[in-house]
Amino acid sequence: MHINRYIDHTLLKPTATIADIQQLCKEAIEHDFYSVCVNSCHVAFAKKYLENTATVQVCSVIGFPLGAMSTEAKVSELLQAKHDGADEFDMVINIGWLKSGKENLVKEEIQQLKKAAGNHILKVIIETCYLSEEEKIKACQLAVEANADFVKTSTGFGTGGATFEDITLMKTTVNGKAKLKASGGIRDFETAKKYIDLGVSRLGTSNGITIVTGTSSTNTY
Repeated sequence: MHINRYIDHTLLKPTATIADIQQLCKEAIEHDFYSVCVNSCHVAFAKKYLENTATVQVCSVIGFPLGAMSTEAKVSELLQAKHDGADEFDMVINIGWLKSGKENLVKEEIQQLKKAAGNHILKVIIETCYLSEEEKIKACQLAVEANADFVKTSTGFGTGGATFEDITLMKTTVNGKAKLKASGGIRDFETAKKYIDLGVSRLGTSNGITIVTGTSSTNTY
């Protein structure tokens, strides 16, 4: 198992400097992670830094971390990140809309973002820590109906991250019609491997180096 190729090497803290993003990219090259996952303002820099690597992708978060901005703002952010060279996008759903029963608005937003993404991967962060089991199921169903490529557990900025139980529920709900990304609180090889064994195709973590080597990153995040 090449666990490094499951990892989106992630740095999303608001205090991240350009030097921190450069270090993230260097680490991703060294360990051949699948991607670096950054805020959209850093996409152009990361893409330029990684331009001579064939394997490390650039993933941009969209509407991060609250998901509570307008659909138009999210679409605009995605299109700019796409222009700057992002290969994949991790969007946060409008959690308030979901909890208000405005399922049509949630679905339409995901559809608009997928249309803007085109043939690029769109992952839908449902932020499981804020949802009931029924809401988790509904969020996954809406993502599938909107033709998203992945459902993802968490931003890592909520009150909790991924759990094995949530991934199992999400896997059952999407029933092979979307892939799974576990994110939030994945800090060691054993945990990461269990998520992979449960069926995830991607892991979002800022602890990728620890997971693959048992040693810590030199970064400060």
